[in-house]
Amino acid sequence: MAVKNAFTFLLVLLWGNLFAQYAPGAGQAGTTAVAADSSAIVAWATSCSIARGYINIEDTSQTYTHGNITSNRAFFGVPENAVGPTGDSVTVVSLGDGGIATLGFKNPITNGDGYDFAVFENGFLSQTNPNLYYLELAFIEVSTDGKHFVRFPSVSNTRDSVQVGGFGMLNPTSIHNLAGKYVARYGTPFDLQDLKDSVGINIDSINYIRVVDVVGDINPAFARYDSKGNIINDPYPTPYWTGGFDLDAVAVIHQKTVLDVLDFKNQRHVWKLFPNPVSTTVKISTLELEKPYHLVILSLNGKIVYEKKGIEKETDISVGNWPAGIYLVKIMQNRNISILKMSVIH
Repeated sequence: MAVKNAFTFLLVLLWGNLFAQYAPGAGQAGTTAVAADSSAIVAWATSCSIARGYINIEDTSQTYTHGNITSNRAFFGVPENAVGPTGDSVTVVSLGDGGIATLGFKNPITNGDGYDFAVFENGFLSQTNPNLYYLELAFIEVSTDGKHFVRFPSVSNTRDSVQVGGFGMLNPTSIHNLAGKYVARYGTPFDLQDLKDSVGINIDSINYIRVVDVVGDINPAFARYDSKGNIINDPYPTPYWTGGFDLDAVAVIHQKTVLDVLDFKNQRHVWKLFPNPVSTTVKISTLELEKPYHLVILSLNGKIVYEKKGIEKETDISVGNWPAGIYLVKIMQNRNISILKMSVIH
């Protein structure tokens, strides 16, 4: 009997290791989700470039039309949507199947105690019981020099015997170290200590983060695999302009502090807008001394809707005739760039 009990215990232990339960969804006991307003966040990404993926990697001839754009690649949002603090669930940029976003930062991210940065997507709770979510996932890679990237080890224990459909659901407890594990306004955190033995990067000086859509197709010809060799199964196909991982923002938790004069000036270089949301007139202002600036406001599709060069510390802009929606406010002043998100409502 003792031998049988020992054997049963061993089977349970092995099964648990094979299908480990990872942290649950945001708001649940034991979650690792980082809230968008967390006091642990010290900075956000300052630049973003995108290489869009197909809307359907198995059929690259398939296209989607929205407005006057028809494409076989995802085209929702602009790269600037991933710069600065997280916005709402529509202020994102869609990567498409296997699409890639590369983000830069003002100061290098460093390996501190616990998690060092967090990636935000716009997933949502789809079914309260048994806590299933609509989640689109991505690999995370980091680099010191912008050339050599190292990927975080990841695990997906979602079974791959049946394809998760385009509107299918996932359980966060089956997912580890893949961005998109949490719902909108809650970031998936990453600890650089996981990469301590990696070659070609300095985990105390990370300047670039790369977000790579996992595709989610279980067809071996197009599948992507986690660090254990499991096929990663997530919503597929998503043949729309919003296809693939929807990148919202990347938050920094630990960063190197540059204590020189230029950095001190940059810390004081703050622009604000009020009110936000706005329905009639928005006031954009700064506490800085008056100096020349170039202000540009863009719609979500990247179209410039307002542009001004000036020197005054504040300016009023009438938005009463603008379509309701999210706008990106970009102010360039000397070598400084401030980026704000503005919501117009009527």
